[in-house]
Amino acid sequence: MTITEKIGELHAGKKRVLFLCTHNSARSQMAEGLLRAMLGSRYEGYSAGVHATAVDPDAIRAMAEIGVDISGQRSKGLDEVKEIGFDLVVTVCDRAKEACPFLPGVKNPIHKSFEDPAAYVGEARMPAFRRVRDEIRSWIEEIF
Repeated sequence: MTITEKIGELHAGKKRVLFLCTHNSARSQMAEGLLRAMLGSRYEGYSAGVHATAVDPDAIRAMAEIGVDISGQRSKGLDEVKEIGFDLVVTVCDRAKEACPFLPGVKNPIHKSFEDPAAYVGEARMPAFRRVRDEIRSWIEEIF
């Protein structure tokens, strides 16, 4: 079953989508903000981490550059969101896919790995955040 077919099977009404990453600091946070900004009338975006830490300031900056404010978002662990009842779970890094626990009601989680921009240092860091942000945005446009 393709990703588009999985999304098409979701029930009517606003769908709840969880973006899951290891630390819930960058990729999942950006995906949550992008989904809400781009398709908030159809989807409720959430994010969480297997081992939550804090939202990376460079993720906040990269998103602000395109007019999406994620400065009010915070890093959350799975325990905080597991009772919400998600229609779809998207793991955005390989480690989260490997560690992804069973979430009630989620039949077919989707995995789409994006490079970790936080792995970059110095002058290469912000370009990495911008590139990953744009990759996530393109993927959301294509899939959702």
